[in-house]
Amino acid sequence: MRAVVQRCSKASVTVDGVVVGTIDRGLVLLLGVAAGDSDADVAYMVEKVVGLRIFDDEHGKMNRGLTDVAGQLLVVSQFTLLGDTRKGRRPSFIDAADPVLGQRLYELFVTRSKEQGIEVRTGTFRADMQVSLVNDGPVTILLDSRKQF
Repeated sequence: MRAVVQRCSKASVTVDGVVVGTIDRGLVLLLGVAAGDSDADVAYMVEKVVGLRIFDDEHGKMNRGLTDVAGQLLVVSQFTLLGDTRKGRRPSFIDAADPVLGQRLYELFVTRSKEQGIEVRTGTFRADMQVSLVNDGPVTILLDSRKQF
């Protein structure tokens, strides 16, 4: 499971001209599910995302997590995070999970995040989405449940 985490002051996701998810201060999470991912990958990713200390404390040091700042989470499915571009010019998505597994683990991630007391909004799985955000900082973090980077 791979994720791009972006700290934001506001963000939204639109499908077919309709805003389906919007947040204020918090994190935008682009989430890609890999073939072979399991509930354990979800547990790792939820713990990591919720616990990331990337919000400033009173001294301007990144020392606070999402719950410390009552931040929101906007989760957007993005299988293209599993794109392999090492050969040629067209990405290969062979490492991405099939849509059934992808949706199940994506939804499990959302559910488990809510269980941590996080206010979660989402995009629409398998939809063509437009994501808009004001990246605060900018702060962008890459995560991989298999710790490949």
